[in-house]
This record gives sequence, structure tokens and C-alpha cells, in this order.
Amino acid sequence: MNELAVFLQGLVLVAGLIVAIGAQNAFVLRQGLLRRHVGLVVVFCALADALLMALGIWGLGAVDARLPAVSTVLRWAGLAFLLVYGLRSLMRVARPAGLQAGAGSSASAGRTLAQAAAFTLLNPHVYLDTVLLVGAIGTAHSAAQRPVFFAGAVSCSLLWFAGLGYGARLLAPVFERPLAWRVLDLLLGLMMLALAWGLFRSGA
Repeated sequence: MNELAVFLQGLVLVAGLIVAIGAQNAFVLRQGLLRRHVGLVVVFCALADALLMALGIWGLGAVDARLPAVSTVLRWAGLAFLLVYGLRSLMRVARPAGLQAGAGSSASAGRTLAQAAAFTLLNPHVYLDTVLLVGAIGTAHSAAQRPVFFAGAVSCSLLWFAGLGYGARLLAPVFERPLAWRVLDLLLGLMMLALAWGLFRSGA
């Protein structure tokens, strides 16, 4: 397999894993709509993905097999976080507010970063996808091809989060109406609770 094919394999694999409705993507989308620290969120999510994929590709894909308790802790922590955030989203449905240009510009960067970290690192599926799955496929390549595969995977992650965060601004006119926020928060809340239920069932 030539280097271009290896690069594209990494890119397409991550595209199949990341381009889906999930808690992390929903959070990036919402920050993009609010224009709150979008660059910070995009860079953090992309860097976190890159770090986890690097850990998997360069030989740490067996962590889950060696330390099964780690998966259990992450699952329950993620479940609790999704429950809280989902319920908060549903509570916002009762008191929606329209989007205004520059809304939330005074929001704390630290708090935003903490939320991004929680959505990224408290999701067990992130580790399954990036560390185990991407790592397993990456380690199947030769040592010389692994950096090329990694570059393709990281490129997809960065392009996706940047497109999701900054592309959300195109929807800003729609979200000037409180009803649009009510619908979005309702969908987000239900999705978070569904994800929490899925985690609960997987650990039952």
C-alpha cells in the first residue's frame, strides 16, 4: 500500500467514526452557534483526538485488556455527566433565549475548556474508537507508514471539528429565534439521556 493510500485510509476511517451525532459534536456545534471560544474548543478536541490516536497507533491499544477497571470508571463517570448535561438542556427548553451577535463573549474560557474535556474524555467510546480501533489498524502498518496513517487520521479530525465549529455560524440567523433554541436544546437533552441510557445498558 502506497503512502497516499495509507493517508486516505486514516482519513476515511476517522471520518466514519467521527462524523456522527454525539455528545462531543453537539457541544462543538452549540459553541459554534454561540461563538463562544470556538477556536479553543476546536483545537482542544483535535489535539485530544491526536493524542489518543497516537497512544493507540504506537502500541498502547491493549490498555483496555490490561486494565478493565478503567473502562468501568469511565463508563459511570460519563453516564453521570451526560445525565446532568441532558437534564440541564431540557430545563433550558422552558426558558429559551434567542441568539444575539457575540452572545456569551464573556463566558469563562476555563469553564468552556472543562466542558470540552468532559465531553471528550468521559466518553468511553472515544477510547474504543481512537485508542483501540484506530490503534489496531494503525499498528497493522509498517513503522514507516504509521506516521502517514496518523497524519491522515489527524487531518480528518481537525477538518471536521473546524468545519463544525465555524460552519455553525451559517445557521446563526435561524437561531435568532427562541423557538430554534428550544428545539435544539430539546434534541440535545434527549440525545444526552439516550447516550446515558446506552452506557447504563452496556454496563448492566
